[in-house]
Amino acid sequence: MTELLTERSGRVAAARKLTRRAGRDAAGAFLAEGRPAVAEALAAPGVVREVFATEAAAAAAADLLRGVAVRLVTEKAAASLSETVTPQGLVAVCALPDVPASAVVADPPRLAVALAELNDPGNAGTVLRTADACGAGAVVFGAGSADPFGGKVVRSSAGSLFHVDVVRSAPLLPLVSDLKDAGVTVLAADGGGAATLDELGDELEGPVLWLFGNEARGVPAELAAAADVRVRVPMRGRAESLNLAAAAAICLYVTQQAQR
Repeated sequence: MTELLTERSGRVAAARKLTRRAGRDAAGAFLAEGRPAVAEALAAPGVVREVFATEAAAAAAADLLRGVAVRLVTEKAAASLSETVTPQGLVAVCALPDVPASAVVADPPRLAVALAELNDPGNAGTVLRTADACGAGAVVFGAGSADPFGGKVVRSSAGSLFHVDVVRSAPLLPLVSDLKDAGVTVLAADGGGAATLDELGDELEGPVLWLFGNEARGVPAELAAAADVRVRVPMRGRAESLNLAAAAAICLYVTQQAQR
């Protein structure tokens, strides 16, 4: 019988440090929990360092884990690696990607997203997932934004984290300037913007960088002023505003339609 690793084992204790940003930075690794995230991590070459699973989770994911070395752990050990109320019992330790902002400037994708001081990890993961669905090549998390490799962002991204280039803690003002010099149109989502989304034409054809800001304060004024166009989503009803992730979904969907 295979001895199960407990929450006190050295390997589990080391992995548990990855639930904190300081631990992720020190180890150059992060955790992906649950079958969808682990499946996408395993599909990305060279990403997964090790996999922990309870006996029940390993049996349930036997097809996914075929040929994968799995460290079996107790339920309590799995819970210590989880940031959810109901641990899923399956966790992969993944290499933290190191994509510099300069890589986005050197080869600008047709569509990219930058998040300025976006604090809510659920929104951050949802925007990342939407960006992936709309064909974006990169998502840049500006300095002061949620950590894209934190547990809630990873879960909310539903595996999209492994499909696009993710830049972390980037200064956005110089990035915007450099991308504009490289021929990228920079659009700032702004409820008070002079242009409405349905008024845009050539601006959407790409390459395009969309700026989305803080849930309460929006894109910082200095950054919005540096954009080519400040854009608002037209609203016909009586709602005062849109949720950040909803506004991003609308902007990115309209952009992908224009770029088809």
